[in-house]
Amino acid sequence: MNKSYLLVSALILGATVGCKEEGLNQLNPNAVTTDSYFQNDVQIRSAINGVYAALQSTNLIAREWWFTQDLRSDDMAPGGAGLEVPRNQLLIGTYDASNALVSSVWQGNYRVIHRANVVIDKAATATALSAAVSTQAVGEAKFLRAWSYFDLVSMWGGVPLYKSYVTSLDGSLARSPEADVYAFVIADLKAAQNALPATYDASNQGRATKGAATMLLARVYMQQGDYANAKTELQKLITSGTYQLMGEFFDNFTEEAEFNKESIWEINFLPSGGSFNWNGDADGAAAGEETVRTQEYSAIGWRNLIPSNSLLNEFERPSKGDAKLDPRYTKSFYSTGDLFNSGKTVLTAAAQAGNTSIVDGVEQKVSWRKYSLMYRIDPGGFLTGGINQRIMRYAETLLAMAECENELGNLASAVTYLNMTRARASVAMPLYPTANYPVSNKDQVFAAIVHERRVEFSGEEIRNHDLLRWRKLGKLKTEPLAYFVKGKTELLPIPQQEIDNNPSIGVKGQNPGY
Repeated sequence: MNKSYLLVSALILGATVGCKEEGLNQLNPNAVTTDSYFQNDVQIRSAINGVYAALQSTNLIAREWWFTQDLRSDDMAPGGAGLEVPRNQLLIGTYDASNALVSSVWQGNYRVIHRANVVIDKAATATALSAAVSTQAVGEAKFLRAWSYFDLVSMWGGVPLYKSYVTSLDGSLARSPEADVYAFVIADLKAAQNALPATYDASNQGRATKGAATMLLARVYMQQGDYANAKTELQKLITSGTYQLMGEFFDNFTEEAEFNKESIWEINFLPSGGSFNWNGDADGAAAGEETVRTQEYSAIGWRNLIPSNSLLNEFERPSKGDAKLDPRYTKSFYSTGDLFNSGKTVLTAAAQAGNTSIVDGVEQKVSWRKYSLMYRIDPGGFLTGGINQRIMRYAETLLAMAECENELGNLASAVTYLNMTRARASVAMPLYPTANYPVSNKDQVFAAIVHERRVEFSGEEIRNHDLLRWRKLGKLKTEPLAYFVKGKTELLPIPQQEIDNNPSIGVKGQNPGY
């Protein structure tokens, strides 16, 4: 999808209010309002582009969303002293309701929801809107609304459930039960499946598709422990023929291989060389449309987060009795001595600021390779990037199906799906069972699933939801987060700003422990 988004605010509160002077209410007859706009194909398309712009913003996919997801997992460690206080609080578990990241992601998701509600509500009453545009725009809006509500309910539990756009502060809602939010998300995704196309032309890549709605619906079912319904959705993707694994694993994280056959849904950013917008809620045609991830995580950059020791040592290697080093290790991380900049430059320890890691008992510097522009350039100083964020890819479909099959008692089928990711040409790991991963019973297959998902999706903002799901369903034999407090840490705190400004929630509506 072309990313010259038009700014269309979801809440145009007070847009028609002029000044009150000498007892006369002055209204601007030319002002744009929610009643006078959103009437035709062009305007509704602009409105749906505004929803994508909110998702693409700094509050969410351009920065704070992946920080929050990663910091809540056990895949990350601090790269050095440069990690800002709110981020370090999330990493070590000392955060509270005033944490800036918690507030940022909450606000970003509700901005998506309110803008999506405008599209859905106004499309129903637009006077000059074609049926085809209305169907697709509403389908996209319901998908995006569902995506944000799923993000909210999985991390905060029950949240205010706005089904229509709000025109005043009097419309503030209390928290809905978690089950009600999930039911609403499922209904939205089923509607989106029926409304959205399987693919788009090149000028519209990045828009939500039927496959994206199906994969997200499978995620939702799995998060609730409904593996039977999740399997049904995953099977649709597998039999559709639309998606395949990329032979080269690293193609899933480069700028040149965006929208490849493995990608189910990704968030667009402009080609590298533009500008990054530090203002979280700014968007529109003039706003910067890059991501700061390459600067935040790269070996030569701020290196604010590095892979945790437990993640690095999760990968199979001969020293652990495995047949070989899993190639996904070197395709996910840079280590001192590796080549970068299209193979022209050697990475030195001195070039990597900050902390070291311990791998196989050896102290060394290891940094993230995924989503780093270092694979083709020498970043030098400050560098933002345009690599699209892959939100869902076909490898997840296969490994999710493995989990579903295992839970439903189909162990042989589960192992078959597990082995598909290992058999891709650039990975070629020995198939399960292996010496360290026997798969003779359900618990052993689950252990292989946990391992395979961690090494396949490291640093892709999936581990957090995996831990949330497995913890909730009682599948974790040991708790991965050292700071975890039962009855508190399962959920994030409702942001203090929401507690203060929404009387329908108030302090009594805060999550336990905060």
